[in-house]
Amino acid sequence: MAKQAKAKQVEVAPQEEAVTTMAAPVKHSKPEWEIKDRVYYLKGNKSPLTLTIPGRHTRKHALLYFDLKTGKQKEIRYATNQDSPLVDEQKGEVTMGHIRFYNGTLTVKKQQQNLQKLLSLYHPLKGKIYEEFSAVAEAEDDLDILDLQIDALNAARDMDVDHGEAILRVEMGSAVNSMSSKELKRDLLLFARRNPALFLNLANDENVQLRNFAIRAQEVGIISLSQDQRTFTWVSTGRKLMNVPFDENPYSAFAAFLKTDEGVEIYKSIDKKL
Repeated sequence: MAKQAKAKQVEVAPQEEAVTTMAAPVKHSKPEWEIKDRVYYLKGNKSPLTLTIPGRHTRKHALLYFDLKTGKQKEIRYATNQDSPLVDEQKGEVTMGHIRFYNGTLTVKKQQQNLQKLLSLYHPLKGKIYEEFSAVAEAEDDLDILDLQIDALNAARDMDVDHGEAILRVEMGSAVNSMSSKELKRDLLLFARRNPALFLNLANDENVQLRNFAIRAQEVGIISLSQDQRTFTWVSTGRKLMNVPFDENPYSAFAAFLKTDEGVEIYKSIDKKL
């Protein structure tokens, strides 16, 4: 009997066991209440000698806080001898306190947690009459202002004199007529630093230079504006150039007129005389 052929043995590399790992869910922690001194200030740069805001719920001043968890409104009040500003968490006899700003600010020490939480978390006038001072928010606002000032100062530095004169005329009126080019440049930079948002707005307004052009033409006696500020005419001939639409600034209206087909020819004629 023929020997049975041995089966070939095939070596198989050992297989690693696949292990599936689940990433742990990221827990978003709530910002913790920080124990620190806090400063509150009145909005709108107001700084009256004293200003008292309501510290308890009355018919005239509703001091209520809507609790999202319970879906209920909760009455709040400033009781100096209680740990919580929520009335339903206060126990026993209460001693009411006044919430008073002096010269536009109110500093609350870290020991007065009940008043801090009332002002920072619950009071309905927060964001309307007063805000809590934040060094981070203040730094962000300062940075935005500084960036705006840099943009405005760079634009003012590179601006030609005629464009700069047109912008300064909005701010200073006819006083720019007697200023030298260096004085114009100096005051333009000061204006850009003092009010960068307005400066950049005027710098990007295409009608500013045309309004200045019209004012200069009127000042040197090339065109004339009637006493009722409704009609522009040539001084040399008395011929009417345009009627100013009702309730419009005459020089703004004339600037718009100079961009029309008829106005372009008038612009060229005035420009030669200027």
